[in-house]
Amino acid sequence: MATVAVSNRPVSVYALAGIRLFNGAAGLLAPEMLIRRFDPDRDPPSPAAVYAFRLFGIRTVLLGLDLLTHSGARLRDDVSEGILIHGSDTATAATLGLHGQVPPRTAFLTTLISAVNTALAISATASLANSPEDKSK
Repeated sequence: MATVAVSNRPVSVYALAGIRLFNGAAGLLAPEMLIRRFDPDRDPPSPAAVYAFRLFGIRTVLLGLDLLTHSGARLRDDVSEGILIHGSDTATAATLGLHGQVPPRTAFLTTLISAVNTALAISATASLANSPEDKSK
């Protein structure tokens, strides 16, 4: 089994990785539960929605693992790409809420979670850019 050297990462990297792993696992393993928050009147959930949640679930798990296993320039690229990923998620969640396409509580929570992820990605990017230790790897 391969091991990954432990490095000093900003707290924001660990927080973002944890959120990605949790949310990704939920999307992968319990898509129906998440779908009911978006579309509570449809039972059973659309097979297309289940597929989409699992698709993005595995993507999100892998992105979370990248934050824990990559270092140096690759880690800096991962967190800076997170700004675009989570910024897009934030805009999508907010737009769905503003257009009344999801319940207000769901729109608020998904927008908030995505905005926190965006802020963590921004913080991690800034921290890693200012970290001489990580630049040397």
